[in-house]
Amino acid sequence: MRWYRIASMFLFCVLVFSNALVYAQTGSQNTVGFNQQWKFFLGDAPAAADAGFDDAAWRSVQLPHDWSIELPFDSTSPTGTGGGALRGGLAWYRKTFTLPASANGKNVFIDFDGVYCNSEVFINGHSLGVRPNGFISFRYDLTPYLKYNQQKNVIAVKVDNSQQPNARWYSGSGIYRNVWLVTVNKVFVDHWGTQVSTPQVSAAAATVHINTMVRSSSASAGKAAVKTSLYNERQQVVATKTSNIQLGSNSVASLAQQFTVATPALWSVDHPQLYKAVTEIIVNNTVVDTYHTVFGIRYFNFDAAKGFSLNGKPLKIMGVCNHHDLGCLGAAINTRALERQLQILKAMGCNGIRTSHNPPAPELLDLCDKMGFIVMDEAFDMWKKQKNKYDYHLNWDEWHKQDLQDQVLRDRNHPSVMIWSIGNEIQEQWSGKDGKDSSGTVIARELAAIVKALDTTRPITSALNSPYPNNAIYASGALDLVGFNYHHQDFASFPQKFAGQKFIGTETVSALQTRGHYDMPSDSIRRWPSRWDKPVENANADLTCSAYDNCSAPWGSTHEETLKELLAHEFASGMFVWTGFDYLGEPTPYPWPARSSYFGIIDLAGFPKDVYYLYKSIFTDKPVLHVFPHWNWQPGQMVDLWAYYNQADEAELFINGQSMGTKKKTGNELHVMWRVPFTPGTVQVISRKNGKQVLQQTIHTAGPAARLQLTADRQLLQASGNDLSFITVKVMDKDGNLLPNADNLVNFTVRGNGAIAGVDNGSPVSMESFKASKRKAFNGMCLAVIQTNGKPGSISVTASAEGLAPASVQLSVR
Repeated sequence: MRWYRIASMFLFCVLVFSNALVYAQTGSQNTVGFNQQWKFFLGDAPAAADAGFDDAAWRSVQLPHDWSIELPFDSTSPTGTGGGALRGGLAWYRKTFTLPASANGKNVFIDFDGVYCNSEVFINGHSLGVRPNGFISFRYDLTPYLKYNQQKNVIAVKVDNSQQPNARWYSGSGIYRNVWLVTVNKVFVDHWGTQVSTPQVSAAAATVHINTMVRSSSASAGKAAVKTSLYNERQQVVATKTSNIQLGSNSVASLAQQFTVATPALWSVDHPQLYKAVTEIIVNNTVVDTYHTVFGIRYFNFDAAKGFSLNGKPLKIMGVCNHHDLGCLGAAINTRALERQLQILKAMGCNGIRTSHNPPAPELLDLCDKMGFIVMDEAFDMWKKQKNKYDYHLNWDEWHKQDLQDQVLRDRNHPSVMIWSIGNEIQEQWSGKDGKDSSGTVIARELAAIVKALDTTRPITSALNSPYPNNAIYASGALDLVGFNYHHQDFASFPQKFAGQKFIGTETVSALQTRGHYDMPSDSIRRWPSRWDKPVENANADLTCSAYDNCSAPWGSTHEETLKELLAHEFASGMFVWTGFDYLGEPTPYPWPARSSYFGIIDLAGFPKDVYYLYKSIFTDKPVLHVFPHWNWQPGQMVDLWAYYNQADEAELFINGQSMGTKKKTGNELHVMWRVPFTPGTVQVISRKNGKQVLQQTIHTAGPAARLQLTADRQLLQASGNDLSFITVKVMDKDGNLLPNADNLVNFTVRGNGAIAGVDNGSPVSMESFKASKRKAFNGMCLAVIQTNGKPGSISVTASAEGLAPASVQLSVR
């Protein structure tokens, strides 16, 4: 959870030079967003670090910013298709700002949530340091170099993502997460300076332990009081305590406080109740700092025989792995876009997120806390041994300890975080042909010790892809929770192979699907490509994978194959499916011109694939009946119709009113299928329980395209300048049926207080720009993302296509 300071006594505002942000004062300290009115230049400008450099000709940008997503797809990009075929490069950012005279004598810091990558930050020409890791958050002290009383200050940031490849997926480039300016008094709660734990929890009472790090930058020693108040979600104080602390000059002191909360509201995936600790630092009877920590009260357990339980109740972790890009928005973080992803996943029955394969944006964890997701917080994709020529292994020796410590310090108060992962498919897990390479064992123990020095309340795992007891990382004894990737067929053997060990599927499935594309027959499973290290042999020209759940990568399995194993074994705590959403890069099984993945349960635009409803039928308590595919085929063609359903005993298929038979799921089957000849008209499926209808779904043969249909996910937006509405466009016939193969070019016109932030259609092979005002439909659908511009009012969005009736949607901004 982001720990933040707010106005506690009074508020005044000053305009920061060349900046539209509001500078909120709380007597002695404040935190403000620092994202507005930066200057950007793609290319090297060595003199740009100097305060007097002329950046008037540079482009103005608002952070967070990803410059790679603005570039054209390029088959010659050194990132390769694994990196999304979008180039990196080197660039500079600069920002001019002023500070009031009242800030003089205080401490001023700048916090970066993430910069990709190899950043160096300058203030008024002075280098503050470098940070190679593109995923970690970090802080610099600006105080010694600042000017006050409306004199100009200049922050310059050099970002070097030119050495490629340095990641196995799309990384993005730039200051792609939020930036904050923090002003505090001489005595304050240190950066990431609170640690909350709940060592004893019951329905009657919970013990809350809070350790607070108080920093003094004063040249003299002194005393302070630390007052901590705990608030529930109704903003009622449920416990409070004041303790005295002795502070040395230019020092950090630690204070432990313990509280009892009666009848606590427990955090769970269904009811994610949150508390807030408000810490006040008091010097000479004056509050000099106020610091907020949001936390949750819950207890959980991983058991070798019974799997996972939360607050004493058994629960399967049905999680997904996600990379950090947001489709057409690239890597630039946007809270609403993240929230939309989580809402779509939650509706599917998903309750877990793995941050593949690095620390996430803080906003993701904030949302997981609020929305009820269990998080596996992952640190590294490699250690000292490389996966790519220019990846993090080059920085390992110098930076891994600092980066891991910072991740744990930043994230350890999030109730959603329940697992630390110290690595993904690490090369050091193999001990070498001679069995003498013990580096995996040595490093695993070191990393586990770093984590446990800062947090002992969560288990440590590593996502291993060698499921044998002689795995060097497993053999280290450093893992509290044994995590393996894939090998679903070996689930049954794990209790014997790893006796007494707790288990979770850290990465599973790797099924391959293109939304809305169907290859028949559907009842044979294809492993594609035949080898993990080669693209598809004789790849078909359309670069598709069937949306029937019958295709997977050779190391993986279909969704249904994997779910059967997960559901059959009580000891399996859960799994994280690869992946929740399609993502840029890694277009297995295809080479160029494929440029994004096929792995997602949901496509790159956020449109669910059919298998989404398989998970919904198992992991939600809502009635589900989902029938597919569409009903536009060649006369006489044999078509496989699948149905996912729940809360019913059977499903009956009718074609043009004639019954084609009733089907029941037998054994451990999770769907039913009919193979029937295509006849134009109407498909209807009715699900029943004890002979009574539960649900029915009807699919019609679509006629010629006649009109567009627009649907906004939200029509009421905030005038924040970064709120979004996702507009789904469908190509329909005159009767309102989706054209399943439509690829019409759709043009967008936006009027009012907003603009297009991105366009997409979910196709993994489209070379169209994400930053355009038009997009071809893909299998009948496309997407426009509309962003507010900071002003209240209204936005009108119109979509048009040649020969079709246009459509509009109205948005309100307040």
